Amino acid sequence: MTKKPRWIYWKQTFHSKFQASCLKAKIDDNWFNGYEIGPYVEIRKLKTHKYVVRYTYDEII
Repeated sequence: MTKKPRWIYWKQTFHSKFQASCLKAKIDDNWFNGYEIGPYVEIRKLKTHKYVVRYTYDEII
């Protein structure tokens, strides 16, 4: 049985997907060529047509 990943949501919502993808790139770049395994980051669209960035450190995905 696999566990669901524990997601960490960014505290801000964005009006465009471009703004959210800039934050996603910034989070990804912090772990580029690092010694640790970076988080899995994704962008989700809310029902209000805004975007939110969430990430997880769980290796279950």
